[in-house]
Amino acid sequence: MMAKHEQKPKLRTAVEPLAHFDLPIPHHSICSFSLSRSFLYLGTHNGSLLLLSLDSDDSHDPSSIPIETISSSMYRKISFVRGVSMGESAVEAIFLLVEIGLVVVLCDGFLFFVDSCLVQPVKKVGFLKGISAIARRFRGSQTESTDLTEDATSFLKGQRILEKLGGGVRGNGVRAKELDQRHEGNYVFAVVVGKKLMLVELVLGSRAGSSDRDIIGANASFVILREMQCFDGVRTMVWLDDSIIVGTSNGYTLFSCITGQSGVIFSLPDSSSRPLLKLLWREWRVLLLVDNVGVIVDAHGQPVGGSLVFRRAPDSIGELSSYVVVARDGKMELYHKKSGNCIQTVTFGAEGVGPCVVVDDENGNGELVAVAMPKKIVCYRKVPFEEQIKDLLRKKNFKEAISLVEELECEGEMSKEMLSFVHAQVGYLLLFDLHFEEAVDHFLQSEKMQPSEVFPFIMRDPNRWSLLVPRNRYWGLHPPPAPLEDVVDNGLLAIQRAIFLRKAGIETVLDEHFLSNPPNRAELLESAIKNIIRYLEVSRTKNLTSSVREGVDTLLMYLYRALNQVDSMEKLASTENYCVVVCLTYLCLFLS
Repeated sequence: MMAKHEQKPKLRTAVEPLAHFDLPIPHHSICSFSLSRSFLYLGTHNGSLLLLSLDSDDSHDPSSIPIETISSSMYRKISFVRGVSMGESAVEAIFLLVEIGLVVVLCDGFLFFVDSCLVQPVKKVGFLKGISAIARRFRGSQTESTDLTEDATSFLKGQRILEKLGGGVRGNGVRAKELDQRHEGNYVFAVVVGKKLMLVELVLGSRAGSSDRDIIGANASFVILREMQCFDGVRTMVWLDDSIIVGTSNGYTLFSCITGQSGVIFSLPDSSSRPLLKLLWREWRVLLLVDNVGVIVDAHGQPVGGSLVFRRAPDSIGELSSYVVVARDGKMELYHKKSGNCIQTVTFGAEGVGPCVVVDDENGNGELVAVAMPKKIVCYRKVPFEEQIKDLLRKKNFKEAISLVEELECEGEMSKEMLSFVHAQVGYLLLFDLHFEEAVDHFLQSEKMQPSEVFPFIMRDPNRWSLLVPRNRYWGLHPPPAPLEDVVDNGLLAIQRAIFLRKAGIETVLDEHFLSNPPNRAELLESAIKNIIRYLEVSRTKNLTSSVREGVDTLLMYLYRALNQVDSMEKLASTENYCVVVCLTYLCLFLS
């Protein structure tokens, strides 16, 4: 497999800081972390589960906030809401079941569950002991994943029969005859206990007169659906469709949750870094870490696409939109999944700060990512794609801006119309930067660009065609259109100012070639006219209104005359054209 690796760092700003929080509790450090919409859940090495809010108002219920109402404008700070104790050992994993307002926690080898507000008593699942790893099942494809609900139904019927015979109590202390079981197959987990891989389901109960929150707090229970043979040393696990992928120091193995059969995906050499798995929600793929290489596989364990080569083996891996996010030693890096390019590096702590945990918002709109150090959390928001493009354009990084828009179009994140819009905007910026050939190249790639938009670069207002010019400033990143002579003169003045600033030690964003070799005014003006001619010649082949066609042909003849291109003038005159003779005579008199 060919690994994709970007040697030259990109200049894209895909995320920006949103809020941060310093852990105020002495002798506590963060070891696990989960993010849901506008709430954060922290697990500490001391066995505490802490609830934080990205909103200063802690009266909200985490499960009651609509996703569509969450925006960067509502976040001001991270505030502590409350905490509960799970035990005295480290909280190893946190799972947020937002739909039912429940949090499932792995601590000291046991499973616990508590309501999402952390106000109800913590419930311990006593019959599952010595759990070393846990993963929730996610079904990316309904057609490729088997419904395990029937197995759960059969198991529960058997439980009821046994309890009728023996009056028994289920392992978590809840009598089955008290429950009206509801199992939808949405809350199924795989847990490793010793050398067994057990599939368990969270089943919800109901009682007359109880609210949903009361039901969950009092009557939720876990039942075992299936057991299969596994092995010691499982350190990471992901369950996608019918495949459970486990990672050990020896490599990665895939188990079928239906047959129990297993097969090796990758074997790791003795010197490898610790195994790490990450479910990629967007494509329903799994990333397997092999030293500093991220190998992406499908639900069957088959590699898909290229690999991601990280600078170093990360502590943790997250996902944000079309990027894989990795963190280590106080730095967070974003890699584009398809190209493999590292498009942004963010420093959030000093090197050697300790293990870092990066999480994404599994239950939100995919706009947030957060990273935790032992004593600190930093949240980041995804910069809207439009703002990313504008930022690149302001930095004169036109190729990267176009590349970003093309990527977004291919991924369905941006329309073809927006690509056309950006080509026009880039063309204007290049034109005012005196790069006329490249500017017209982009104009010609823009279906949004109208031929009448270049009229003001040829004739001063007011004129016969002034009302045909659309008043479209695009994103307002360039000056308003002006005659080419003014554009050239203003551009030369800007170059002179930039040279002066450079000598004073102030950096500028102007073209390095122009700074070292200032251009000649006459040559620039000739280049400008030739390329506007090129644009108008192509525009003649389009379906234009008669008024616009008059302007195109008349101004084209005028520009031929300006460069004394007699052959081109005769050719245009000898073919069907819409030249306005009176206007053309006036223009030629003005030129002479």
